[in-house]
Amino acid sequence: MWDFLQKGGPMIYLIILASILALGVIIERVYHLNRARIDSNKFMDDIISVIRRNKIIEAIEMCNKTPGPIAHIIKAGILKHDRSKPEIREAVEEAAQLEIPRLERHLPILATIAHIAPLLGLLGTVTGMIKAFQVIQTKALAMAPVNPGDLAGGIWESLLATLAGIAVAIPTYVAYNYLVSQVDSLVYDMERSATDLVNLLSSKRDTYEV
Repeated sequence: MWDFLQKGGPMIYLIILASILALGVIIERVYHLNRARIDSNKFMDDIISVIRRNKIIEAIEMCNKTPGPIAHIIKAGILKHDRSKPEIREAVEEAAQLEIPRLERHLPILATIAHIAPLLGLLGTVTGMIKAFQVIQTKALAMAPVNPGDLAGGIWESLLATLAGIAVAIPTYVAYNYLVSQVDSLVYDMERSATDLVNLLSSKRDTYEV
């Protein structure tokens, strides 16, 4: 296997390094996003039920015990439960602005690897072809016949580099799109939960004022 990879030329090492980095990011993001995901419907039903009984402290404790960004932004809104609707919404939006970058962390690395891996493979193809033509030139200057074995090294490098670049790019791009969809789903749940909370708290405040 090692001898096989060595025939891919210097670009193969960069592609392998990129694949290891991509795999590490994928594992870390899958783990983080799985921890961040909760049953938002059940969580909000419990929070709404507690708030309607005016147990604000209990609602805050529920948020503290629940992992993930949804609980964090809901807590930010609950802490402003006695403020106006714009103030509650502002607190929730500020909390969301802190949580969303955490969900998207390292995803640009995957996008970059998915784009540059084929380019590294293409670069390896070019260097391999250069080697092949150098052999042809050397043989021609020496007035020696060129046989297929003389060109095999350059052709091997060209094909293996291209194969490796594409083989890394495809699963990385698929993983990137999957993780982006997971982030979008979490952001949607955050927005929906935040809207429900803001409407609930503002309606309770309006009731008190009446």
